Amino acid sequence: MSWKYCGDQLKRWRTKAGVTREQLAKAACYDIESVRSMEAGRRRPSLKLLQAADELCDAKGMLLGAADYLTPEKFPSYSQGYTDAESVAIAIQWFEGLLIPGLLQTEEYARELLSHSCPPLDDETVEARVAARLQRQERLDRSMTVMFSFVVYEAALRSMVGGRACMKRQLHHLLEVGKLRNVSVQVLPVGRGAYQGLGGSLILLESPEHEHFAYIEGQETGVLYADPDKVSVLNRRHGMISQQALGAEDSADFIRKVAEEL
Repeated sequence: MSWKYCGDQLKRWRTKAGVTREQLAKAACYDIESVRSMEAGRRRPSLKLLQAADELCDAKGMLLGAADYLTPEKFPSYSQGYTDAESVAIAIQWFEGLLIPGLLQTEEYARELLSHSCPPLDDETVEARVAARLQRQERLDRSMTVMFSFVVYEAALRSMVGGRACMKRQLHHLLEVGKLRNVSVQVLPVGRGAYQGLGGSLILLESPEHEHFAYIEGQETGVLYADPDKVSVLNRRHGMISQQALGAEDSADFIRKVAEEL
């Protein structure tokens, strides 16, 4: 809505000042369709466009002042409840089926994923979200009393995000992170019959007050559960997945073997 409101104000100021869209596009070094999209709220109005419009329309900072309210969101709106809970959790148990868990992704891997979002994200949003993901990872070796347990399905190790070289570096990163004394990385090999894992990713969290939460995420939605009955169901489901996974040492050997095959 902030994009739409700002775009509407841009159009109103431009019309009142008698400035054509073509003139604004030329001043901001954009094509006309880009300006049209920003005015319609389909794209986030850029700082460069706001600066050009503010000067052309003699808005005396009224348009430029919108810039502070248009900074890219660090996380998709549906996941912000989860990221808040994750930032203070004292224990995190994470199962991921098709991708490397966000807390274990290299910068290269994360940028590759975010750069290929559909519909595409603008460059500033991609960089903001990559930076936010890396910032979340700081807890792994900064908060040694927080327990992190990851179970990764074999398919995620072979997904080839970014190509062979990117995946090789990502797998070696898993091995390094797995050496931390508060981190456990396990692999669930294909063929182990862990059908519960085919339902998608699942994350369990424990708060400092010893409250328990469960988070599941889909294409464009995420749900953080606090209801004890629902959390219990998902906790048992995660337990079944973990029982089928390899132990930490065998998992490291498995990851090392997959990396050698690349």
